[in-house]
Amino acid sequence: MLQAKNLEVYYGQSKILRDVSLVVPPGEVVCLMGRNGAGKTTFMKSVMGLVKARKGEFILGDTSLNRKTTGQRSRLGISYVPQGRGIFPYLTVYENLLMGFESCSPPRPDLAIVAEMYERFPVLEQMRHRVAGTLSGGQQQQLALARALVSRPQLLLLDEPTEGIQPSIVMEIEELIVQLSREMNISVLVVEQFLDFARAVADHFYILETGKIVEHGEIDIFTDDLAKKYLSV
Repeated sequence: MLQAKNLEVYYGQSKILRDVSLVVPPGEVVCLMGRNGAGKTTFMKSVMGLVKARKGEFILGDTSLNRKTTGQRSRLGISYVPQGRGIFPYLTVYENLLMGFESCSPPRPDLAIVAEMYERFPVLEQMRHRVAGTLSGGQQQQLALARALVSRPQLLLLDEPTEGIQPSIVMEIEELIVQLSREMNISVLVVEQFLDFARAVADHFYILETGKIVEHGEIDIFTDDLAKKYLSV
């Protein structure tokens, strides 16, 4: 589904990502892990074209993304939930959901899909006329997920989806990610620090350290020793 090949990304003269190669197979969940400052969010932004890679290539299916704008990447089937959720705080819940259709081609709202999101996230229907900025952190995360899903993506990027979220919502997000991959064949790339969450949802893992991939494999081989070596602070 997604391949990153020999990626190098700079901020000014500082090299942030160093020869990073990563694969997200179709319909599977890959967890990208590492300490703060390792380059995880930079990688996610570079997938979306928000940060330009100086070297390397992204391929989605058979399509190179290197010359694609962020909007074009969205229309090719990539949805992104950034760290901090990125909702529109002064729009209502319903209006935020409608914004998700902007990445469709053509960008036309589908009320049947909105109804489907309400069924998947009942709290959003209850609060559909509420201004999104007044929702709790967990409710905002559910809104960000629903907005990302209305465009029917092939690939979903999630940056720290459990950050600041109450345990009950974390469990719901965990179940949702598993459903998306196993029932809807959506590929998911998730940045996550919460080890138990990663083990529960992921098929594969990659560990970034100072911008380089230092370990990767199936999630079953992710040991406590690896966690202590590369994730503990």
